[in-house]
Amino acid sequence: MKHKRNWAIGIILSATAAFVALQNVAAPAHKTETPDPRITITAPVDTSGNCAYMWAYQDDPELTVKVDEAIRQLDPTASASAQQFGEDCVYADGHSTFGAMETDFYVHLTIIDLADNELFGNWMAQVMTVITQIPRGELQGNYGFVEFWFNKSETEHLVVRVPIQKYLNDAQGKTGVELLQLFIETP
Repeated sequence: MKHKRNWAIGIILSATAAFVALQNVAAPAHKTETPDPRITITAPVDTSGNCAYMWAYQDDPELTVKVDEAIRQLDPTASASAQQFGEDCVYADGHSTFGAMETDFYVHLTIIDLADNELFGNWMAQVMTVITQIPRGELQGNYGFVEFWFNKSETEHLVVRVPIQKYLNDAQGKTGVELLQLFIETP
């Protein structure tokens, strides 16, 4: 478990360092203050009216409310959110349109013991039942994943990502350790 945590921390630190390095490379030589603190990326766009595609994420507030309420009914200390993954089509004038490719979910549960694999698998089964009962018409794009965060503290947690279609194909009816082992990644 310690190796998994170190591996996950290493990946997060590497990704953060890469992101910061890319930001430093793209940063202008002089500082300018803007009222909007968000980072704006200008994509190369031709003048023929076509757009340039960029990977993008977009929160889904309506679905988040529904999923969060359902998850809190299972455990009032838990929380959930929904997000769409897809592409922004960025035009020369700066406006963009978003096209969703999949809907992803993030579920957080506070736990006491990071070794309680039976609890983790049973929780995952309960949540996946809720997620897979969402009507397809309420999802944008294809099934994405459910990312489970089992949080003991700010620095101690287990993260398990469950691709929804793989769950539907391979894991229906599984619970406990058996379900957890199907999706947990080991380095």
